[in-house]
Amino acid sequence: MAGGKARLIFRQLFDLESYTYTYLLGCPKTRAAVIIDPVDTQAERDAKLTKELDLNLIYAMNTHVHADHVTGTGILKNLTNCKSVIAKISGAKADALEVRSTPGHTNGCVTFVDHASRLAFTGDALLIRACGRTDFQEGNPETLYDSVRNKILSLPEDYVLYPAHDYHGMGVTTVGEELKHNPRMTKSKEEFVQIMKNLGLTRPKLMGKM
Repeated sequence: MAGGKARLIFRQLFDLESYTYTYLLGCPKTRAAVIIDPVDTQAERDAKLTKELDLNLIYAMNTHVHADHVTGTGILKNLTNCKSVIAKISGAKADALEVRSTPGHTNGCVTFVDHASRLAFTGDALLIRACGRTDFQEGNPETLYDSVRNKILSLPEDYVLYPAHDYHGMGVTTVGEELKHNPRMTKSKEEFVQIMKNLGLTRPKLMGKM
């Protein structure tokens, strides 16, 4: 639109084997870009798309590292000369993406918030109508409940949320939707802890790669 603010370049990508979402965000003016949660087997796809969109990939960022997140940041570093970002140093670009610590699924989980576009990338902390498991690798249901309620669902209700996974064919939700319809996060903390302790989930098939 004439005189209007240029819109964020945004792509949501999917890896069928791990049910993992990857997100590419680019500035339409500077052409600088970041990628969130790239998958190792899809690195060449991601590098190719970045080139096709005439973007300069600056950072490859991870919401967390886990059994079902075999990260592609190392491969992308070789393909594009970008820098890898994990929880310890991810605050470097806080003027573009706010980094919120959201442990509970793992200790190092973070959520990236783009206030200008009213978006958040929640990793595995909050999924669509669900949340990350807490039964292995640093998981803690009490911590996860506090993280999601205080750091993600405290955002304005119109903020659009993008998770790291989905297993039911859904790609996006909002804070308002999850406050109303998430069957776990609409419960009290005590009820949530009991739900998480009795999920009986199977071991992730990519666990052996970590």
